Amino acid sequence: MIKVVGLLTRKAGLSHEQFVRHWSGIHAPLAHAVPGIRRYVQSHITGTRTRPDIPETDVDIDGIAELWYDDLDSFQRAAASLEMKALTDDGALFIGQIKTFVVQEQEIIPRRDPR
Repeated sequence: MIKVVGLLTRKAGLSHEQFVRHWSGIHAPLAHAVPGIRRYVQSHITGTRTRPDIPETDVDIDGIAELWYDDLDSFQRAAASLEMKALTDDGALFIGQIKTFVVQEQEIIPRRDPR
């Protein structure tokens, strides 16, 4: 499983609320068309937590995007698709800065059935 994690900051002139509204209402539906995406999650920042024993890093973001793919080949095919181009073109309308990581998950505590 390959996961792509993006740290997103809104474009100058947009409020956090405008950023989230575009991201969830306009951008998210475009992701459904991208071939090979296994899962897509948007994490909207609602607050921060600090720890007295560890200094806080100087990172100010508006959201975290996570896209899952079955393997590196699936990710590369998706990245080369016209549907991904439409998604990234739309992102340029509301994302001011982005830092993207391609990661391989190492599950420590598996998902549990909520029942």
